[in-house]
Amino acid sequence: MTLNFSKCQSVLITGASRGLGLQMVKHLVSHAERPKKIIATARNPDGAQELQQLVKSHSDIHILPLDVVSDASIEAAVKEVSSIVGAAGLNCLINNAGILIDSDLNTVTRDAMMKTFESNTVAPLFITKAFLPLLKTAAAAGQGSGMGVHRSAVVNISSLLGSVQLNWGEGAIYKAYAYRVSKSGLNMVTRCLAADLESEGILCTALHPGWVRTDMGGPDAPLSPDESISSMLSVISGLTVKDHGEFLDYSGKNLPW
Repeated sequence: MTLNFSKCQSVLITGASRGLGLQMVKHLVSHAERPKKIIATARNPDGAQELQQLVKSHSDIHILPLDVVSDASIEAAVKEVSSIVGAAGLNCLINNAGILIDSDLNTVTRDAMMKTFESNTVAPLFITKAFLPLLKTAAAAGQGSGMGVHRSAVVNISSLLGSVQLNWGEGAIYKAYAYRVSKSGLNMVTRCLAADLESEGILCTALHPGWVRTDMGGPDAPLSPDESISSMLSVISGLTVKDHGEFLDYSGKNLPW
């Protein structure tokens, strides 16, 4: 599977200041067949030094401030993105921003549950809702038929830990109440969006990046960021109608809900 975003005019990645979001931006700009416009958002762009360095050598990267839990910030970002993409609309929205608060049965708190749910489940829904006019524009103006990033797609970065079916036996060893529940909720959000947006030609899918060696994944994770991102972006660039409303891993394999 190879990465090919040549028919994708624009992609927006939330949470791009570090971790997997930053790696996505780095990987995209290193390929010739990349989107014409790469929009990277961060809560504090001025503090995102690696992202700022990339912009100096790549004019097709646009950095925008976006606090995913702030309606005012989302509204401002939509206006800026609209001016960047113009009449072509937004082809691909990758809801990557999220948080992880360690919480087993003894340590989980109401505050941890609510904060995690707001960032990981509610925010992707309302970001997608805010950008929907631009996504619809792209779907209508996109190249060719079918579904995919050549028209319009919403990719929600989920997790295997959000699978209810797999949270049993050995699969239940990692205790993370807030994170697991938030990603299960995100999977349902994805399915709901898929049902509602199918008639608009907007593809929606949930994608598990694997267990990756990042600040969130920790040093013991088996996958390097490059291994995860190169495979995941290839999957995203090759999404078709068969992937609409599905829960996939970084290699494109279907995962149980």
